[in-house]
Amino acid sequence: MLHVQQRAGVTVLRMEHGKVNVLDLELLTLLAETMDGLTDAAVVLTGTGSSFSAGVDLRRIVNSDARHTDAFLSALSRALLAVFRHPRPVVAAMNGHAIAGGCVLAAAADARLMSGGSIGLTELRVGVPFPTAAVEIVRYAVGSATHPLAMFAELLDPQQAHAMGLVHRLCPPGRLLEDAVEWAGRLAAIAPETFALTKRQLHAPAETLIAERTERDDADVHRQWTDTGGRAAMASFLEGLDRAARQRVSSAG
Repeated sequence: MLHVQQRAGVTVLRMEHGKVNVLDLELLTLLAETMDGLTDAAVVLTGTGSSFSAGVDLRRIVNSDARHTDAFLSALSRALLAVFRHPRPVVAAMNGHAIAGGCVLAAAADARLMSGGSIGLTELRVGVPFPTAAVEIVRYAVGSATHPLAMFAELLDPQQAHAMGLVHRLCPPGRLLEDAVEWAGRLAAIAPETFALTKRQLHAPAETLIAERTERDDADVHRQWTDTGGRAAMASFLEGLDRAARQRVSSAG
Protein backbone atom coordinates (compact mmCIF):
# COMPACT_ATOMS: atom_id res chain seq x y z
CA MET A 1 0.00 0.00 0.00
CA LEU A 2 2.82 2.39 0.95
CA HIS A 3 6.36 1.21 0.33
CA VAL A 4 9.25 2.89 2.14
CA GLN A 5 12.84 2.82 0.94
CA GLN A 6 16.00 4.83 1.41
CA ARG A 7 17.74 6.30 -1.59
CA ALA A 8 20.78 8.59 -1.38
CA GLY A 9 19.81 9.70 2.12
CA VAL A 10 16.21 10.47 1.12
CA THR A 11 13.12 8.50 2.20
CA VAL A 12 11.04 7.47 -0.82
CA LEU A 13 7.36 6.73 -0.13
CA ARG A 14 5.75 4.89 -3.02
CA MET A 15 1.99 4.50 -3.11
CA GLU A 16 0.92 1.15 -4.56
CA HIS A 17 -2.78 0.80 -3.94
CA GLY A 18 -4.99 -0.70 -6.63
CA LYS A 19 -4.75 0.31 -10.28
CA VAL A 20 -4.63 4.07 -9.72
CA ASN A 21 -3.58 4.57 -6.08
CA VAL A 22 -6.99 5.75 -4.93
CA LEU A 23 -7.14 7.60 -1.64
CA ASP A 24 -9.15 5.66 0.90
CA LEU A 25 -9.31 5.66 4.69
CA GLU A 26 -6.56 3.06 5.07
CA LEU A 27 -4.03 4.65 2.72
CA LEU A 28 -4.60 8.14 4.12
CA THR A 29 -4.25 6.94 7.70
CA LEU A 30 -1.05 5.08 6.87
CA LEU A 31 0.37 8.06 4.97
CA ALA A 32 -0.29 10.45 7.87
CA GLU A 33 1.20 8.06 10.42
CA THR A 34 4.26 7.45 8.23
CA MET A 35 4.88 11.15 7.64
CA ASP A 36 4.51 11.84 11.37
CA GLY A 37 7.25 9.28 12.04
CA LEU A 38 9.71 10.82 9.56
CA THR A 39 10.27 14.18 11.22
CA ASP A 40 14.00 14.20 10.45
CA ALA A 41 13.78 12.87 6.88
CA ALA A 42 13.62 14.48 3.47
CA VAL A 43 10.82 12.70 1.60
CA VAL A 44 9.96 11.91 -2.00
CA LEU A 45 6.34 10.89 -2.50
CA THR A 46 5.50 9.01 -5.69
CA GLY A 47 3.07 6.48 -7.13
CA THR A 48 3.09 3.26 -9.10
CA GLY A 49 1.92 2.53 -12.62
CA SER A 50 0.05 5.13 -14.66
CA SER A 51 -1.04 7.28 -11.73
CA PHE A 52 0.43 9.25 -8.87
CA SER A 53 -3.09 9.12 -7.44
CA ALA A 54 -6.43 9.39 -9.24
CA GLY A 55 -8.03 10.78 -6.11
CA VAL A 56 -10.74 9.71 -3.70
CA ASP A 57 -12.25 6.22 -3.81
CA LEU A 58 -15.71 7.57 -4.64
CA ARG A 59 -17.24 4.14 -5.19
CA ARG A 60 -16.44 3.17 -1.64
CA ILE A 61 -17.79 6.48 -0.32
CA VAL A 62 -21.08 5.99 -2.19
CA ASN A 63 -21.40 2.47 -0.81
CA SER A 64 -20.50 3.39 2.78
CA ASP A 65 -22.42 5.04 5.57
CA ALA A 66 -22.08 8.57 6.89
CA ARG A 67 -19.80 7.48 9.74
CA HIS A 68 -17.26 6.08 7.29
CA THR A 69 -17.44 9.21 5.13
CA ASP A 70 -16.85 11.45 8.16
CA ALA A 71 -13.84 9.35 9.15
CA PHE A 72 -12.54 9.45 5.59
CA LEU A 73 -12.79 13.25 5.30
CA SER A 74 -11.00 13.69 8.62
CA ALA A 75 -8.26 11.29 7.46
CA LEU A 76 -7.95 13.15 4.15
CA SER A 77 -7.33 16.49 5.86
CA ARG A 78 -4.94 14.89 8.34
CA ALA A 79 -2.87 13.28 5.58
CA LEU A 80 -2.74 16.44 3.47
CA LEU A 81 -1.61 18.47 6.47
CA ALA A 82 0.95 15.85 7.49
CA VAL A 83 2.62 16.37 4.10
CA PHE A 84 2.14 20.15 4.08
CA ARG A 85 3.50 20.60 7.63
CA HIS A 86 6.39 18.18 7.38
CA PRO A 87 9.40 20.13 8.72
CA ARG A 88 11.87 18.65 6.23
CA PRO A 89 11.73 18.83 2.41
CA VAL A 90 8.96 16.96 0.59
CA VAL A 91 9.11 16.41 -3.17
CA ALA A 92 6.18 15.01 -5.13
CA ALA A 93 7.34 12.85 -8.05
CA MET A 94 4.20 12.55 -10.16
CA ASN A 95 4.67 9.49 -12.31
CA GLY A 96 1.24 9.90 -13.92
CA HIS A 97 -2.26 11.19 -13.28
CA ALA A 98 -2.72 13.38 -10.18
CA ILE A 99 -6.43 14.07 -10.02
CA ALA A 100 -8.66 15.65 -7.37
CA GLY A 101 -7.25 14.54 -4.00
CA GLY A 102 -4.15 13.31 -5.80
CA CYS A 103 -3.58 16.82 -7.13
CA VAL A 104 -3.97 18.33 -3.66
CA LEU A 105 -1.59 15.76 -2.20
CA ALA A 106 1.05 16.81 -4.73
CA ALA A 107 0.32 20.50 -4.06
CA ALA A 108 1.14 19.93 -0.38
CA ALA A 109 4.76 19.16 -1.29
CA ASP A 110 7.55 21.74 -1.43
CA ALA A 111 8.54 20.78 -4.97
CA ARG A 112 6.55 19.02 -7.69
CA LEU A 113 7.94 17.07 -10.63
CA MET A 114 5.82 15.38 -13.30
CA SER A 115 6.62 12.93 -16.09
CA GLY A 116 3.21 12.39 -17.71
CA GLY A 117 -0.50 12.00 -17.26
CA SER A 118 -3.01 14.71 -16.36
CA ILE A 119 -3.53 16.82 -13.27
CA GLY A 120 -6.39 18.87 -11.89
CA LEU A 121 -9.18 19.35 -9.39
CA THR A 122 -12.45 17.67 -10.35
CA GLU A 123 -14.46 17.90 -7.13
CA LEU A 124 -16.97 20.40 -8.50
CA ARG A 125 -17.54 18.12 -11.49
CA VAL A 126 -18.24 15.35 -9.00
CA GLY A 127 -20.62 17.64 -7.12
CA VAL A 128 -19.02 17.87 -3.68
CA PRO A 129 -16.97 20.63 -2.00
CA PHE A 130 -13.35 20.71 -0.87
CA PRO A 131 -12.29 20.42 2.77
CA THR A 132 -10.77 23.67 4.02
CA ALA A 133 -7.25 22.25 4.26
CA ALA A 134 -7.37 21.13 0.61
CA VAL A 135 -8.48 24.55 -0.65
CA GLU A 136 -5.84 26.44 1.32
CA ILE A 137 -3.05 24.07 0.36
CA VAL A 138 -3.84 24.56 -3.32
CA ARG A 139 -4.23 28.32 -2.85
CA TYR A 140 -0.78 28.39 -1.24
CA ALA A 141 0.67 26.39 -4.14
CA VAL A 142 -0.75 28.34 -7.09
CA GLY A 143 -2.32 31.53 -5.74
CA SER A 144 -4.85 33.12 -8.08
CA ALA A 145 -4.71 30.11 -10.40
CA THR A 146 -6.70 28.25 -7.74
CA HIS A 147 -9.89 29.86 -9.04
CA PRO A 148 -9.87 28.36 -12.56
CA LEU A 149 -8.33 25.13 -11.30
CA ALA A 150 -11.18 24.56 -8.84
CA MET A 151 -14.12 26.28 -10.52
CA PHE A 152 -13.61 24.94 -14.05
CA ALA A 153 -12.58 21.45 -12.84
CA GLU A 154 -10.54 20.84 -15.99
CA LEU A 155 -7.66 18.40 -16.31
CA LEU A 156 -4.35 19.83 -17.45
CA ASP A 157 -1.46 18.21 -19.24
CA PRO A 158 1.99 18.54 -17.62
CA GLN A 159 2.97 21.50 -19.81
CA GLN A 160 -0.15 23.46 -18.83
CA ALA A 161 0.38 22.64 -15.17
CA HIS A 162 4.00 23.75 -15.42
CA ALA A 163 2.97 27.06 -16.97
CA MET A 164 0.69 27.87 -14.01
CA GLY A 165 3.26 26.80 -11.40
CA LEU A 166 1.40 23.71 -10.24
CA VAL A 167 4.35 21.66 -11.50
CA HIS A 168 7.87 22.97 -10.98
CA ARG A 169 9.76 20.66 -13.34
CA LEU A 170 8.91 18.31 -16.20
CA CYS A 171 10.93 15.10 -16.33
CA PRO A 172 11.25 12.10 -18.64
CA PRO A 173 9.79 9.03 -16.93
CA GLY A 174 13.18 7.39 -16.69
CA ARG A 175 14.64 10.31 -14.74
CA LEU A 176 11.68 11.26 -12.56
CA LEU A 177 12.66 9.50 -9.35
CA GLU A 178 16.36 10.28 -9.76
CA ASP A 179 15.63 13.98 -10.26
CA ALA A 180 13.18 14.04 -7.34
CA VAL A 181 15.68 12.41 -4.97
CA GLU A 182 18.40 14.81 -6.12
CA TRP A 183 16.15 17.83 -5.49
CA ALA A 184 15.08 16.54 -2.07
CA GLY A 185 18.71 15.97 -1.15
CA ARG A 186 19.69 19.47 -2.23
CA LEU A 187 16.93 20.98 -0.08
CA ALA A 188 17.90 18.71 2.81
CA ALA A 189 21.40 20.23 2.74
CA ILE A 190 19.91 23.48 4.07
CA ALA A 191 20.21 23.80 7.85
CA PRO A 192 17.13 21.98 9.20
CA GLU A 193 16.05 24.72 11.62
CA THR A 194 16.41 27.35 8.91
CA PHE A 195 14.44 25.30 6.40
CA ALA A 196 11.66 24.50 8.89
CA LEU A 197 11.28 28.13 10.01
CA THR A 198 11.20 29.43 6.44
CA LYS A 199 8.57 26.84 5.58
CA ARG A 200 6.43 27.90 8.56
CA GLN A 201 6.77 31.55 7.56
CA LEU A 202 5.70 30.83 3.99
CA HIS A 203 2.79 28.67 5.14
CA ALA A 204 1.57 31.12 7.78
CA PRO A 205 -1.27 32.73 5.74
CA ALA A 206 -2.61 29.32 4.73
CA GLU A 207 -2.33 27.99 8.26
CA THR A 208 -4.19 31.02 9.63
CA LEU A 209 -7.10 30.42 7.25
CA ILE A 210 -7.12 26.70 8.01
CA ALA A 211 -7.28 27.42 11.73
CA GLU A 212 -10.02 30.06 11.32
CA ARG A 213 -12.28 28.26 8.86
CA THR A 214 -11.96 24.50 9.32
CA GLU A 215 -14.45 24.08 12.15
CA ARG A 216 -17.14 26.17 10.47
CA ASP A 217 -16.70 25.25 6.81
CA ASP A 218 -15.85 21.58 7.22
CA ALA A 219 -19.08 20.92 9.09
CA ASP A 220 -20.84 21.93 5.86
CA VAL A 221 -18.37 19.93 3.79
CA HIS A 222 -19.10 16.78 5.80
CA ARG A 223 -22.85 17.41 5.52
CA GLN A 224 -22.75 17.77 1.75
CA TRP A 225 -20.62 14.63 1.33
CA THR A 226 -23.02 12.57 3.45
CA ASP A 227 -26.48 13.93 2.60
CA THR A 228 -28.74 12.52 -0.11
CA GLY A 229 -27.84 15.20 -2.64
CA GLY A 230 -24.11 14.72 -2.30
CA ARG A 231 -24.34 10.96 -2.59
CA ALA A 232 -26.60 11.26 -5.62
CA ALA A 233 -24.12 13.64 -7.28
CA MET A 234 -21.24 11.23 -6.70
CA ALA A 235 -23.27 8.28 -7.97
CA SER A 236 -24.24 10.24 -11.10
CA PHE A 237 -20.61 11.15 -11.74
CA LEU A 238 -19.57 7.51 -11.43
CA GLU A 239 -22.37 6.42 -13.76
CA GLY A 240 -21.07 8.89 -16.33
CA LEU A 241 -17.57 7.45 -16.06
CA ASP A 242 -18.93 3.92 -16.47
CA ARG A 243 -21.01 4.94 -19.49
CA ALA A 244 -18.00 6.58 -21.14
CA ALA A 245 -15.91 3.46 -20.49
CA ARG A 246 -18.57 1.24 -22.09
CA GLN A 247 -18.70 3.51 -25.13
CA ARG A 248 -14.93 3.32 -25.54
CA VAL A 249 -15.04 -0.47 -25.38
CA SER A 250 -17.90 -0.53 -27.89
CA SER A 251 -16.06 1.77 -30.28
CA ALA A 252 -12.87 -0.27 -30.02
CA GLY A 253 -14.82 -3.43 -30.82
